[in-house]
Amino acid sequence: MAPSAITPPHGVQQASELTAAAVAEKIAQTAPGLLKNGTKTTLRPLDASRLRFTSTTTPMAVPQPGDPIIATASQCTDHMITAVWRSTTGWDDPELRPYGNLSLAPTASVLHYATECFEGMKMYRGFDGKLRLFRPDANCRRMLMSSTRIALPGFDPKELEKLIIAMVAVDGPKWLPKPGTFLYLRPTMIGSAGALGVATPKEATLFVIATFMPPLGPPRGMKLLASTDGVRAWPGGFGFAKVGANYGPSLMANGEARARGYDQVLWLLNGQITEAGASNFFVMWKSKEGKTQLVTAPLGDKIILDGVTRRSILQLTRERLSHGRSGLDPVEIVERQFTMEDVVEAVAEGRILEAFAAGTAYFVCPVCVIHYKDQDLQIPMSQGDSGPYAALIKSWLVDIMYGNEQHEWGVVVEETGSL
Repeated sequence: MAPSAITPPHGVQQASELTAAAVAEKIAQTAPGLLKNGTKTTLRPLDASRLRFTSTTTPMAVPQPGDPIIATASQCTDHMITAVWRSTTGWDDPELRPYGNLSLAPTASVLHYATECFEGMKMYRGFDGKLRLFRPDANCRRMLMSSTRIALPGFDPKELEKLIIAMVAVDGPKWLPKPGTFLYLRPTMIGSAGALGVATPKEATLFVIATFMPPLGPPRGMKLLASTDGVRAWPGGFGFAKVGANYGPSLMANGEARARGYDQVLWLLNGQITEAGASNFFVMWKSKEGKTQLVTAPLGDKIILDGVTRRSILQLTRERLSHGRSGLDPVEIVERQFTMEDVVEAVAEGRILEAFAAGTAYFVCPVCVIHYKDQDLQIPMSQGDSGPYAALIKSWLVDIMYGNEQHEWGVVVEETGSL
């Protein structure tokens, strides 16, 4: 099962992107040949063509807009995908089955050693009535990178993508009927082997669920508290992987930020800006030479998550704003380390144009304030609730996600409905 070739977006730094050869290597790392009675066998790969379907017998009601349960982010759809991997046999046949609890031993690896990774993505009901996913191939490749970083099994990302599409095709028609809406998708893999000991799990469980999420991001603009006494990630660590261990330790700092009247933490590393909460962070400023630049932290040191929204913003900006646009100056993309002192200086000199955070959950969220060293730095939002560049970029993404623009990133899902 050879993975297809993967072509990174032109000009965008892809330090953590997986090539076709890298995908094959990661699969091989967790699917070696085994000797059984002197005969070499191979572990079974994840195979979406073997998906088994079990329809729910107790369908749930779809919450209406404004239903309080949406704010809890706990209401899932009728079905989920599950697949189990074992070190001696490989992947069992995946199953689309009724949504329900998982059964885990108290000694399961995930509960003790944080052997857990996940993805965040959405399915969209387009304004044209079609059901879409946004760049699911990128999410699935990143999940492979995350899983192998924490010694969980490899898989062909295209097979995971097929499983996600199968689930969306079944639950999408009922649970996402209205144009201009979305549901959140959470593919997850956990070490489910019931055994204590710091070791590679001998069993893993993959599952995919879909849930309602409340709108995120303050309409007035995000207020960030720059962290001066804690870090989110560090060189040589795992900040580039979407693993649970990246998020739990940050919750206390996020809670403290909210208690002080801010929305998220702007994470620093030795003064260098990394991410805003769990989102990538961007600044639009004038360089000292007068160039309009979109600046964001680089991927090369593996501190920054290679966000799908991040890479999409960079590619669209490079393609559509490098030569300017009506009323807007040409934009130069800069992926480099930059510090809070650089931002302080740019604010003082009037060179900051706007700033925003971007990710699947927060989408494109303008920033209005950054608190640093007992000072609130005011970030312009010339359109009242956004800057012009963030608003334009957001509109491009919305058009692709909801079908106003036909684009290869908007993957249309053929709907099947009930089983």
